[in-house]
Amino acid sequence: MAEIASSMPTAGGLYYWSSRLGSPAWGWFTGWFNLIGQISVTAAIDYGAAVFVDSLLNLWFGTSQTTTAIFVIFTIIMASHLVLNLFALPILNLINTISAWWHMAGVVLIVAILLVIPDHHQSVGYVFGKTINASGFSGTNFTNPAFWFVFGIGLLMAQYTITGYDASAHLSEETLNASRGAAVGIVMSVVVSVIFGFILLVAVTFAIPNTQDTLAAGAFDVKYIWQTATSTRWAEFMLIIACVAQLFCGLASVTSASRMMFAFSRDGAIPGHQIWRRLVFRRVPAFAVAAICVLAWALMLPTLSNAAVGYLVGTSIAVIGLYIAFGIPIYLRWRAGDRFEAGVWTLGNHYKWIDPVAILWIILISILFLAPSVPQGIPWNSSFDWNLVNYAPLTVGGAFVLFGGWWVVSAKNWFKGPIRQGSEAELEEIEARLEAST
Repeated sequence: MAEIASSMPTAGGLYYWSSRLGSPAWGWFTGWFNLIGQISVTAAIDYGAAVFVDSLLNLWFGTSQTTTAIFVIFTIIMASHLVLNLFALPILNLINTISAWWHMAGVVLIVAILLVIPDHHQSVGYVFGKTINASGFSGTNFTNPAFWFVFGIGLLMAQYTITGYDASAHLSEETLNASRGAAVGIVMSVVVSVIFGFILLVAVTFAIPNTQDTLAAGAFDVKYIWQTATSTRWAEFMLIIACVAQLFCGLASVTSASRMMFAFSRDGAIPGHQIWRRLVFRRVPAFAVAAICVLAWALMLPTLSNAAVGYLVGTSIAVIGLYIAFGIPIYLRWRAGDRFEAGVWTLGNHYKWIDPVAILWIILISILFLAPSVPQGIPWNSSFDWNLVNYAPLTVGGAFVLFGGWWVVSAKNWFKGPIRQGSEAELEEIEARLEAST
């Protein structure tokens, strides 16, 4: 994706690439899967932040840790991100810069605390060798075929964490030297997330006081681990770091998603596009920002019935939507072969093996995350419960039927892909003026 971004740095990002490398039809489906994923990942980030904020408030004020309380906090967070994206544009870049350093410094601090403060740590064998299956499916280790499936669906949270790197492409029109900057931004966001995320997770796992009590804590397992392994004060300190990091992340996700919706609307692909593509004060796509926030908020309404499943499904939709949107331009770039016009950042001939590996991985995870996550979510199971159903196939499939049907019935006759906003010379002149003014 970094290679493609270097060749075509534009706010349309994924769907622009698919339109250029394939056809308007490829661009249409890429854009819609991307938009669904962007809305879902925004919802999941802010809902996850609400869980951590609720844990912190519980330690500070003894507030209730209920699904209703979490949803109220989620609503407040989403509203704050709406306001900041509408009126705080001059400081968004500063916030994003602070966010990057906050995440890295925060991980270092939390890891240091978890290494030094606890009186007891789990063994290396426990952290890297013990397998626990709390899903309800059979199997406790990799000798059981069913456990491989459990391991696969357990990858959801990790895969969801490594998603937002296409934001560098969506913001490329607001980036100097975008041909290199967007590509480097994509690669480094993944590298940093993998390294720092792995270190953090290993440190937290070493600090687990008791396995069964951690499982019983459910969504508040991190709070339980930190509070029990260290103290309430240290847990509060670490939760502050985590909460601020997630709030930064959610804010950036709203920005990225709104730019994608703006670019897609600019090309007439979304109902009511005349509204969503409008720019207001400081050239902010305010209506697109509002639409993203409202839709992301609405997506988490099912958590009021079952918070765990609702959050799980939200992350599933995010991963499936985003990764299908990632996979289409990767496939098209692979299909183009040596006809592809590379930018200043290129994979060279390594695309010949990297691209098919990426495509196969995306197919695998999409199948896994559409599957039931617990036995009670399987329709023919005797203990079937609608509250435990993974409704991602219904939402993703339903959306596909709607925008796919729209393409067949109407859009194929008028959607021509991204509308060119200016000649290469005009764009180069604008960038030169921007560089001269800094």
